[in-house]
Amino acid sequence: MNDINPPFTDIDIRTADAGFYQGYSLPITLASKITFALLTVWALLRPGSAEAILSLLNTEILGVFNMFYILAVGLFAWFLLIVAVVPSSGRRRLGKEDEKPEFSTFSWFAMMFGAGLGVGLMVYATAEPIGNWGNNPDIITGGTLAHSADAVTSAYRYTFMHYGIHAWGIYVLTGLSLAYYAYTRDMPLTIRTALTPLFGRHMNGPLGHLVDILGVVATILGVAVTIGFGISQLVEGFYSITGMEWLLQPGQDGGPPAPSSVGLIAALIVVMAMSTLSAVSGVGRGVKHLSNLNLVLSTMLLLVFVVFGSVLFSLSTYGSALVDYILHFPGLSFEAYSTGTALGDWQAGSTTFYWAWWIAFSPFVGLFLARISRGRTVREFVVGAVIAPSLVCFAWMAMLGGTAIDLELSGVAQGAIIDASTTNMLFATLQFIVGEQVYGIVAIMCVALILTFLVTSADSGLLVINTIMAGGEEETDVRHRIVWGVLLTLVIGALIIAGGGGLIVLQNAMIIGALPFAFVMVAMCVSLGKALYRDHQRDRFADAETAGLVVDRMS
Repeated sequence: MNDINPPFTDIDIRTADAGFYQGYSLPITLASKITFALLTVWALLRPGSAEAILSLLNTEILGVFNMFYILAVGLFAWFLLIVAVVPSSGRRRLGKEDEKPEFSTFSWFAMMFGAGLGVGLMVYATAEPIGNWGNNPDIITGGTLAHSADAVTSAYRYTFMHYGIHAWGIYVLTGLSLAYYAYTRDMPLTIRTALTPLFGRHMNGPLGHLVDILGVVATILGVAVTIGFGISQLVEGFYSITGMEWLLQPGQDGGPPAPSSVGLIAALIVVMAMSTLSAVSGVGRGVKHLSNLNLVLSTMLLLVFVVFGSVLFSLSTYGSALVDYILHFPGLSFEAYSTGTALGDWQAGSTTFYWAWWIAFSPFVGLFLARISRGRTVREFVVGAVIAPSLVCFAWMAMLGGTAIDLELSGVAQGAIIDASTTNMLFATLQFIVGEQVYGIVAIMCVALILTFLVTSADSGLLVINTIMAGGEEETDVRHRIVWGVLLTLVIGALIIAGGGGLIVLQNAMIIGALPFAFVMVAMCVSLGKALYRDHQRDRFADAETAGLVVDRMS
């Protein structure tokens, strides 16, 4: 015990002393800006080349690293559950022992929910159950028939996997790592800090810069894909309300109409302008108030489905699917298939895509979760940011997706929901369950909710990016938030144009950018485990020393 050294905490991230980049790390900031400036120019000047090369790289990555993604995410989920259960780690507070949380539980959950999964939930609460109902491993192996009543259970098994403990575990591993070092060891709130137990002083040099740059790159691409899906659904919503033809274009290969490039770019400009203004106001004002509004509107939308949707079918599905998910949880955690097979191709295009998306999003969500979670215990953080959001997501998937499936099973929808585009399935479902007059009101509420979710995700992302580049400083220059808001808009717009109005180029870029950070996250997991164990040893040694002093005095 006497050989336990104090933890390394001397992180020194040099920042500019004067000029436009005052307070910012030049290597991190300039490398990140140059990377995305080149990507934007490439996508605009050579859209065909960008699409082809990114598609090829994405295919190669999924072919080689599919199993790595699956096993790594399974490891993250089990690691966090163990950390929460073990008393010595679960009761540790992210801050001083008597420190109280900065935000109320309601605001904490609202910000966490809005930043972590708001847009994805609006898009996929209906689309994910419907998609898995038509294709999942149980259907591929012949265990059940697609779009049958028997396929509902397996559809929700994989739906819950994609939006449950594994997904939120990715976010929370990053968030817990950052919060632990920042608030228990007074270290900078930035990505490199999470690897100091493994690499120590090397995090002050080029290796540390590289880790932070990978965090910025992953964050930009993760936020970009989320905004891409969100603005696509926003355009679908505007079209359903206004009927403006220019918002849509013919679908590819005879598919349903999809949002046009003009519609997507117009929506992107509106969203990014609003998000930049919100980011300028800071997390305590803009993000907090928008997140509270998000939670209220989300609850109202859920109530619409409770009142008008298939409540009994959805509740029954929720209960049976939750039990099925828990029973299959260990197997789902490490269920990896080889690519080139039907199961492997499904997994690469579904589960692995999700894990890459969540990993790309995790520097942003993780750092944001850390920023709003000071004063909470490790166990409270894990339960509040993994278990609780998972159960809420399950309720959404069961209510919205269950209503859509019931409409198809009963023959009411007659394939209209199944055949709708991914971002239009929510509106297609609403058209069947509410009257025409009520639909207009609900559709407007959905558009408002999508817009606030988008603004929350984007402005939170801008705040996080600037925090990383400023060496962990939470209060950053407003000018840089505006610059990054413009750059993020250009990146998303360029990749949308390169994809001919589709989101596939955005998705490919995201999966490529997520892979390096996936390795960083594995190192984070090992690093946090080491830190918790060594701090436990230090506490035991301190208690033993204290007990020894008491005995000496008594004798």
